[in-house]
Amino acid sequence: MSEEIAIKVDNVSKSFKLPHEKVNSVKSIFAHTLRYVASKRSYEKQHALKNISLEVKKGEFFGIVGRNGSGKSTLLKMLAGIYQPSAGNIRVEGKLVPFIELGVGFNPELTGKQNVYLNGALLGFSKKEIDEQYEDIVQFAELHKFMDQKLKNYSSGMQVRLAFSMAVRAKADILLIDEVLAVGDADFQRKCFDYFKQLKKEHTTVVFVSHNMDAVSEYCDRAMLIEKNQVVKIGATNEVAEQYLKLFADNETKARAPSDGKSRWGDEAVKVSSIDVSLDSKEISIKLNIKSNQAIDNPLPGFRIRDASGKYVTGTNTKIEKKDLGEISKGMVRQIEWKFPNLLSDGEYMVDVAVLRSDNITVCDWWDEAAIFRVNKNRHLPYSLDPGFTTTVK
Repeated sequence: MSEEIAIKVDNVSKSFKLPHEKVNSVKSIFAHTLRYVASKRSYEKQHALKNISLEVKKGEFFGIVGRNGSGKSTLLKMLAGIYQPSAGNIRVEGKLVPFIELGVGFNPELTGKQNVYLNGALLGFSKKEIDEQYEDIVQFAELHKFMDQKLKNYSSGMQVRLAFSMAVRAKADILLIDEVLAVGDADFQRKCFDYFKQLKKEHTTVVFVSHNMDAVSEYCDRAMLIEKNQVVKIGATNEVAEQYLKLFADNETKARAPSDGKSRWGDEAVKVSSIDVSLDSKEISIKLNIKSNQAIDNPLPGFRIRDASGKYVTGTNTKIEKKDLGEISKGMVRQIEWKFPNLLSDGEYMVDVAVLRSDNITVCDWWDEAAIFRVNKNRHLPYSLDPGFTTTVK
C-alpha cells in the first residue's frame, strides 16, 4: 500500500445470514431438535455491501453519504474491525479509533467520575494521564455537579456529552465518525463542529458518515455516495452532494412515509389519523386529520419541521394561530391545514406532529417523523432557509 494511503478497501462485500426460525434458549433447542437443525440450514442472505472499493489518503477528511439502509454504517464497522468482510480486503495504516457508538464501554452502575477512568483505560490512557485531563473532560462535558452520580441517573444527552468529551481525547491517526451530529443539543453540535475544525488543522485522517450535507460539504475533502449497497460516485463533495440530492428529486412535490419504529406516544384521547404534506416552489401545505376517541374540549394540534441535522426550522399549533376547535365528541374527525411560503433551502425535512389537551401540557398523540419531504430548488445553501435573495452588484 502506498505511503500516502491511510485506508484501502479493495472489492469488499458483506452479507449476513438471517435464519428462518429464532431459538431463544437451550431448552428450545432440545424441545425442537429437528426443527432447530433444519433452521440452521434454512436462512436468507442479506447483502449489506457489494464490491466496495475506495482509498482514503493520509490527512484526508473523507465523507460517506447515502440513504438509510444503504450500507454506510456497515462499512464503517468493517473499517473498525467490528465486522469482517465476506469478500475482499481492507488495509489500514496507523492507529484507528471509531466514534461509532458514543458511550460503548460505560457502566451505568458506576459514577460519572468512575466511568471517566474506566473509559480512559479502554482508550489506552494511564491513570496519570486521566488525572491530568480530568478537569478538562468535565468542563467540556459541562457536568461538574453530576460526576459523583451514577451514570444510570444521567439523561441520554448528559451521557453523550461525557462520552464525546472522552472520545475527542483519543490518540489516533485515523478517526471514524458516525452521525455524531444527530444527537445532542445545539451547543453540543457547535462543539462537534469546533472539533472538526481542529482535526482539519491537524491533518488527521477522518472518515465521516452523515446525512448532514452541509457538514459534509464544509469539512470533507472528498466524499462517496452509496446507494443500494453499492458505490454510486466518489469525488468532489459538491458533485457527490448533487448526486445525493437527485436521489430525492422524484419526491419534490410529495411527502413520503418514514421508516417503521419511529417514536409515538400519548394517552390517545385524540389521534392523528393521517398527515399529508404537499409543496411546490412557492408554498408548503400540511394537512392533519385527527380523530377523537372520547369527548374532549378544544384539543391543540400542531407540527414542527426539522432539517436533516435535527435542528428545528419552524412550527406552530392551533393555540398559537388562535384557532379554537371547541368541543369534539367521541368519533368525530376534524381536518386542520397549515399553508406557508416555501422558504426552505434544498434538503430533506422531517415533520413531527402532536395533539395536546387544552392545558397545552398533556399529550394525546405525539408522533416524531410522521412525514418526510424533500425540497429541491436546484441550488444549495449551507442554511435551512432560502428566502430568495435579490443580489445587486454596482
